[in-house]
This record gives sequence, C-alpha cells and structure tokens, in this order.
Amino acid sequence: MLNLIHLADDSGRSVSVRILGRAQPGILTGHDFLDAEIVVTAGENLGATFPVTLLPEDLEDWEETLARLEAGEPTRWLDSGRTPSVEFDSPTTGALLVSVRDEPATGAAVTVPLTPLPPTWTADQRRRLAGVREAYPQEVVAASLGAYEWRHGHPTAEREATGRSGLS
Repeated sequence: MLNLIHLADDSGRSVSVRILGRAQPGILTGHDFLDAEIVVTAGENLGATFPVTLLPEDLEDWEETLARLEAGEPTRWLDSGRTPSVEFDSPTTGALLVSVRDEPATGAAVTVPLTPLPPTWTADQRRRLAGVREAYPQEVVAASLGAYEWRHGHPTAEREATGRSGLS
C-alpha cells in the first residue's frame, strides 16, 4: 500500500491518502482509476476514513496543488464535487491546517492543525506522487472522443491481478 499523501506532526495528528490499488484492473475504461482512502487521525482515539476513487487527472491536480502550497497559497484538492475534498491553509501561526470535507456523501468535515512540518514536506509529497505514478502508470489512452485503447498493448495478467507495474 502506497501513500500518495502523508502529513503528520509530533502530536500524532495526520492526514494521509492511501492508494489501495487499481479500481478496475484490466477493464479498459476503469483501469487507470485508483481506489484510495483519505485517512485522518486527529488524536489517539479520534479518526476518520473516507473512501475515494482517484482519476488520472486527480494526480495532475495534486501536482498543481503542491505548486500552490510551495508558493504559500491556500488551496483545495479534489474539488470536483464527486469525492471528499481536501483543503490546505497556512495561517500565520506556522501550522498547516488540513480540512477534509465529505460534502457528496456524509456532509462530515474534519480539520487537523499540523505543526511543525519539516521545511522539505512538499518535496516529500512530490516523491510520493512519483512513487504512485511509477507503481500505477497510466496505461489507457483516449484514441478519440469516447474511444479508449491500451497504451502499449493489454497489461499482463500479473499486473492486472496485483494492480502493480511489476516494480517492487
């Protein structure tokens, strides 16, 4: 299991996005979707998990979100309305406020202040993104509007079964 996002502080609070595997391995129209879960830990006995399916464009959006975070801008990721969203804000206190809002399903919202994060935290998130892309490469292309095909032939049965690219 890979973490696309893992933000944690010394007090035990954390927000992670765990990649569970391909949503529909071997099925052309859903092969590149990733089953994931947003996991929030706000204290020793307080936490929440939100299931989410990530599309390839969600990974691109995460990369853009990281650029805004590096610039010190408040930002929101997964804001399409189909999944829980994640908001990031850095108030003058030095904490990173991370809010997960599950407006489409439960209406629940959880905000976790994370402090202090190391100065290299965005670089760590970029390494995690690269690891997810390596483990789950995009293997389907849109040949034309509504028509899809395998990028390099049909994936092997082993890769379909494991949801992995064959890399350890």
